[in-house]
Amino acid sequence: MKRAVAIVSGGMDSSLSALIAKREGYELIGVHFSYGQRTWRRERQAFEAIAQWLGITKRYPIELPFFKEIGASALTDTSIAVPTDGLKPGIPITYVPFRNGIFLSIAAAIAEKEGAEAIVIGVVEEDSSGYPDCRRSFIEAMERAINLGTKDATQITIKTPLIHLKKEQIVAKALELGLPLELTWSCYQREDRACGVCDSCRLRLKGFALAGAKDPIPYLSQ
Repeated sequence: MKRAVAIVSGGMDSSLSALIAKREGYELIGVHFSYGQRTWRRERQAFEAIAQWLGITKRYPIELPFFKEIGASALTDTSIAVPTDGLKPGIPITYVPFRNGIFLSIAAAIAEKEGAEAIVIGVVEEDSSGYPDCRRSFIEAMERAINLGTKDATQITIKTPLIHLKKEQIVAKALELGLPLELTWSCYQREDRACGVCDSCRLRLKGFALAGAKDPIPYLSQ
């Protein structure tokens, strides 16, 4: 059976990407990164729940504490407030420098070890105006670098099934495929009830609203 390393944050996008890969016939190896983000406990819980639902038995929960030492992001530096006043153009302060590049590099090492032929990541180009490491051009460059930097026999494809979708399309696809969205978590700053006002919550709620569906996770306003 073909194998894929699925980077699963516990959020909606990465969980749906893993589900799509499974439906395409891949045996999944789950990778989750705790990098000092504010909601790392809740995200880890979501990862474990989604991995269990997907039947992923081989899991790599990896801790990357150096992200907090680097700082420069409201997700890893608690002295920087998470923006709650709406989405704005430009790179937001929630951007974690080169996060996806580091995640993909580690996933590539795991893929080479496990004999996997693909890495699955839930990047969405809708976010690229804010996050440069979500762009298609970046993913293609990383794929080339990974295959140049691994054994000749190793050929890895980075699969991004959601990259050209809007959030409402992602919600609709998740509902169509039966993904248990109540197990996922997206909030940048809370672990009990989603705040509803950070950029991630706003994007998620907008997606559900445009898809004509109700988000099953708890929010402060509910």
